[in-house]
Amino acid sequence: MDKINVIKVGGAVVEDSTSLNELINQFATMPGYKVLVHGGGRSATKIAAQLGFESQMIGGRRITDENMLQVVTMVYGGLVNKRIVAALQAKGVNAVGLTGADMDIIRSHKREPKMVTMDDGTKHLVDFGFVGDVDYANGNRLAALIKPTNENEAIIPVVAPLTHDGKGNILNTNADTMAATVAKALTEEFEVTLTYCFEKSGVMADADDDDSVIPSINTQSYAQLKEDGIVSGGMIPKLDNAFESLDAGVKRVVITHFMDILATQGTVIEK
Repeated sequence: MDKINVIKVGGAVVEDSTSLNELINQFATMPGYKVLVHGGGRSATKIAAQLGFESQMIGGRRITDENMLQVVTMVYGGLVNKRIVAALQAKGVNAVGLTGADMDIIRSHKREPKMVTMDDGTKHLVDFGFVGDVDYANGNRLAALIKPTNENEAIIPVVAPLTHDGKGNILNTNADTMAATVAKALTEEFEVTLTYCFEKSGVMADADDDDSVIPSINTQSYAQLKEDGIVSGGMIPKLDNAFESLDAGVKRVVITHFMDILATQGTVIEK
């Protein structure tokens, strides 16, 4: 079975032109089949503020009202996605920008209000607004782009964290979830490695110590890390998605620095 790398990039990398260019250089020279999934939450927060809209995050997830939905659609599907596609084209990589609505590759439903445990331990019923929880992904359509059966040139998908409900509505979906969804959908056609890249060298035991990378995390140690408060915020959905990906047949999941997208170091997630 052919191998493929699904690379998710987010955090400060997408916002900083120097970091983004370094990531693009790394990705462009990566051999074999590949997909890039990106975030862009900080850009969305910045532009929302410029438009007078307040951003609210709970448990690493963005509350998405009607105004915020317009912002993330513009930022994720437009500004960030097309900037990355253009940069890859400049490197000779035949990339195409996609959301979940394009080719109906990822369909979702609007999340129902749910009980969420806050940082202080209290629980509240939270309405996340226009946030999409994934129903299914069409890996065959993605694979047809990546590895065409005819003489057409292979295409590298660049996937933005937006999905749709099949009824004409765009929904905001966590970028880590998007990467895991893409990775899981491709397991029928490929042996998949999922790599989460950001500005740190992996999951850190001490956020202020760059040498405190935790080399591996399994389900038991993950529970303890959460209980101790070492893992919190946006790292929780990232790790949740990592474990779900392994359960669904993804071969390997690594969290590492964006300059190490071949994942020779970092934190390996283990069942």
